[in-house]
Amino acid sequence: MEVSVFPRMHVSLYVSDLTATVNFYTAFFGQPATKIKRGYAKYVLDKPSLIISFVENPDRVQSHFGHLGFQVETVEELDERLAVARKAGLVSREEIGTSCCYAKQDKFWVNDPDGVEWEVYYFHADAEFNDPRYQDEYDAASDSSQCCIAPAKQTAPAAEEVLTTAPMPFTLVEATPATATTCTPGGGCC
Repeated sequence: MEVSVFPRMHVSLYVSDLTATVNFYTAFFGQPATKIKRGYAKYVLDKPSLIISFVENPDRVQSHFGHLGFQVETVEELDERLAVARKAGLVSREEIGTSCCYAKQDKFWVNDPDGVEWEVYYFHADAEFNDPRYQDEYDAASDSSQCCIAPAKQTAPAAEEVLTTAPMPFTLVEATPATATTCTPGGGCC
């Protein structure tokens, strides 16, 4: 039985050196690019279900966006991916049995040639806390390379913090009634 890989996420990143990027991602993903053209490369992955493309444009490379990552299904899969990444010299750090992002996880990190950080992790269980060392690292270094929590606020918190969102620049459309035509893959309406 064939399993569908859809929906599949698509990500496009600007890169400063396409050759270095293709070399890195071929080692990291364990497969060659699906398409390489002048200033452009694309990988189509089944596990994780992802299409990722790279556009060579050094002026548009952004370094302040957080990180990318994917969750693996088993500890064995994490171990296999980690072994491949280690052999290729890609691993920047490993965190086994850590509580990060309020979850107990085993993970490793790699950085692509433009500094885009990737997290590959296995989720064990939810946790009620983050390991204190992550907060200490943020307080000391105030960079975004540690776990996934925000740096500590330097000002005293308000008595009661209320989260709000800005108004959306568009109107949300209500869901269509059940009697409406349903789109199906290959059906031509989507």
